[in-house]
Amino acid sequence: MNKKATVYRMVTPDHLCPWGIKAKDLLKRNGYDVEDHHLESQQANEAYKKKHGYDETPQIFIEDKNIGGYDALREHLGKGPDPKTGETYQPVLAVFAVAFLMALSTNWMEQGLLSVIRTLELFIAFSMCILGVLKLQDLLSFATGFVQYDLIAQRYVPYAYVYAIVEAGAGILMIAGIAAWIVAPAALLVSTVGAISVFKAVYIEKRDLKCSCVGGGSNVPLGFISLTENLMMMAMAVWMMAKEV
Repeated sequence: MNKKATVYRMVTPDHLCPWGIKAKDLLKRNGYDVEDHHLESQQANEAYKKKHGYDETPQIFIEDKNIGGYDALREHLGKGPDPKTGETYQPVLAVFAVAFLMALSTNWMEQGLLSVIRTLELFIAFSMCILGVLKLQDLLSFATGFVQYDLIAQRYVPYAYVYAIVEAGAGILMIAGIAAWIVAPAALLVSTVGAISVFKAVYIEKRDLKCSCVGGGSNVPLGFISLTENLMMMAMAVWMMAKEV
């Protein structure tokens, strides 16, 4: 006989409570038959909470015992709290993983085989493009984080916008292999300053900062990953210039 659970959650034409959906899904994946009760207006939701003395919905019951909200359900099932805050490298790892797979597939399409050098070129260029787009989607937020550690941006804030444009633009032109003597020096300049800035802030001053490499407002800690981004840009710039000699 399956275990029984009941969920009271807000479901209106204008709002579907995401925690209610996640609670229902979690219960089903853990073998519960779910009796799903909809609170079909804001007024009904507030009335339900007031009547029973709850401060939130959804409210979950297992075998008629009140468990509480979604976080309480996760704890009850031994899942731990739903990760919402705290430092994470997931955004950067996602960028690098997707960029690497794009590089492999593009290299295969171009040559019908996998060249280590070409794959690395494309990987760095695609990474720069993706990271540039993440910064460009909210330049104000990116600049707010960037000025906390970049040596040039601290003295001239508009440089933060220049950095994002140079990173994305250099990546695009590097993929095509054009304008090397314009693109490479610009990328080398901004990445060198970036590397020095990160090294100074993290390893000399020991400051605990968030990285703006994936745009503003991220929980990626400033450190090795940020330094790696700049070192990759430096290496690609030097390589482009060396190929042109």
